[in-house]
Amino acid sequence: MAKVASKNAKVKDLKAAAEAKNWTKVIKAMRSPKTGAYTFKETIVHKDKVTDFLSEK
Repeated sequence: MAKVASKNAKVKDLKAAAEAKNWTKVIKAMRSPKTGAYTFKETIVHKDKVTDFLSEK
């Protein structure tokens, strides 16, 4: 017989899903000064801070 999820668990999951939509994975290509090869910096930032992350060196 299948297990039934409680109503409270569903409410918590909806809140977590709504909060998770505010975060974005950002990948920035950076050139190595020593070799000239590209490296990639990956991070997860809040959607309001994406431009700040991309503008920093």
